[in-house]
Amino acid sequence: MNPSILRIATRKSALALWQAEHVAALLRAAHPGLTVELVPMSTRGDEILDQPLATIGGKGLFLKELEVAMLEGRADLAVHSLKDVPAQLEPGFVLPAILPRADAADAFVSNHYPDLAALPHGARVGTSSLRRQAQLCSLRPDLVLLDLRGNVGTRLGKLDAGNYDAIVLACAGLERLGLAARIRSRLAAPDWLPAPGQAAIAIEAREGQSHVLALLAALDDADTRLTITAERAMNQALGGSCTVPVGAWCVLGEHRLHLRGMVGDAASGRLLHAEGSSPDDQAIALGQQVAAALLAQGAGELLGL
Repeated sequence: MNPSILRIATRKSALALWQAEHVAALLRAAHPGLTVELVPMSTRGDEILDQPLATIGGKGLFLKELEVAMLEGRADLAVHSLKDVPAQLEPGFVLPAILPRADAADAFVSNHYPDLAALPHGARVGTSSLRRQAQLCSLRPDLVLLDLRGNVGTRLGKLDAGNYDAIVLACAGLERLGLAARIRSRLAAPDWLPAPGQAAIAIEAREGQSHVLALLAALDDADTRLTITAERAMNQALGGSCTVPVGAWCVLGEHRLHLRGMVGDAASGRLLHAEGSSPDDQAIALGQQVAAALLAQGAGELLGL
């Protein structure tokens, strides 16, 4: 490996390339003289667009090819949306850097209606996220929820073609692509919970690559790592799957963490909520505590545990 060159494995979507370029720019700024190259590739999650992610293996499908590239020496690191990263990484991989979190809210996007409440009875709303479907069904059981896969541009194109009355996307993705004007209203905590890790960019690398890990450490945001650790610990204690309706939102203040968690049922709109607080050095225990409270309410039944 050439220590003066870092190669970033990335998906080919506009958002993935933006995130990889963003990380590349940060690395060049932190380490003058370092050459950073992108290695774009396609993943199974990008290629299988005619089925919901939950039925074909979950969001981990976006990682596999990038991890293979690192194992084979074709790349030194990979850049992911953290919400796509399973709670349990494949053996031999670590997350040496998590960037400061952007706006973690979901975006209500529509060409005709300003917010969720304004949708007419029976309106068609597009999202393939079971977490979003569960919360939509809870708030508006009259809506017709339809699957929506593809990258951000593809999803917006389907909305503009009239296939949906509204769609739900992540605010952070739209903002990063310069599409913030498409956001009609925000669906945000505490009333609406994002996916664990939503709006944070994670950098994955191989264990033992000390030179690479040292370069990446400069990009890690300690506060974001604390809140994300609690959210991911909760998700892992609930089974760790990206294919179940789980929401989490952790905030840090005065050396204490406060975590809200949600488990839902996309079919019935039934939602279970729990929350807890802890010192900021007990993030994993806090996540496990909130997960236990959800399981005590019957979350295991909703999650098929």
